[in-house]
Amino acid sequence: MKPRLSIRRARVFAEGLDHPECVTVAGDGTIWAGGEAGQIYRLSADGREVEEVACTGGFLLGVAISPDQSWLAACDLKKQCLWRLDLKSGKLEEFSRGAGAERFGVPNHLAFARDGRLFVTDSSSAQGDSDNPGNSGNSGRIFQYDPDGTGRIWHPGPFKFANGIALSIDEDALFVVSSLLPGVERVPLRPDGTAGRRRIVARLPRTVPDGVALGADGTLYVSCYTPNRIYGISPSGEVGILIDDWFAHTLSNPTNIVFAGPKFDRLLVANLGRWHITEIDFRRRGHPLASQR
Repeated sequence: MKPRLSIRRARVFAEGLDHPECVTVAGDGTIWAGGEAGQIYRLSADGREVEEVACTGGFLLGVAISPDQSWLAACDLKKQCLWRLDLKSGKLEEFSRGAGAERFGVPNHLAFARDGRLFVTDSSSAQGDSDNPGNSGNSGRIFQYDPDGTGRIWHPGPFKFANGIALSIDEDALFVVSSLLPGVERVPLRPDGTAGRRRIVARLPRTVPDGVALGADGTLYVSCYTPNRIYGISPSGEVGILIDDWFAHTLSNPTNIVFAGPKFDRLLVANLGRWHITEIDFRRRGHPLASQR
């Protein structure tokens, strides 16, 4: 892997958020994040303006913006549902509580494909929790929704606390952070849309990995709730620490991460342990999300 980055390359980008767990970027460069009381924040591209535009009354874990920029999807831990925020009208409404008879346990993170399909991790399923609370961390699964809202279980798991996800550059696979593995798995996305046989990409011992972002060269960047660091995993599987904050101040329980800026070379980090979004002068190009194209 490339040499480790100094923590001096990181700075507080935007302040005044309520323990943000999630962050994403729209096509116009505006930044969206969530809070632990259900707040949905819109941040200016330079981070100087932070506005609360809606509130679910729950606890937001993940947010993503549709490829056509029309709506924002949000995972709510407390309400156990997905929300839909219309970005033009500002209307907030419940989108889904699962699919059919299957209900969310912990809807955690989500990612849009370029064609509008939405993938959502359920960290510990409701069924797993009720049958064996002590094993709830090994009942994760993945839901998928078509653009018309039709949902299904895309992969039944079990994943060991399925958390952050990212589609591969060619959208032929889904990378899944399994926090209690701990590590990252790759699930092929077959031409017919179904899930293929998964495999472990890398293990990250003595960590709790949470978020993931994809580099333009195929490198996976994985943020850890603990310790306060970000790893890089090369396409060949080589693992290295990219940046670390032992003081837990600039990076404090980092969770979701996303590339931003005109060149996609700034990494934004949500910090569940504090009240700010961090910006890292990464100087490595990231792969744009479906919402950033």
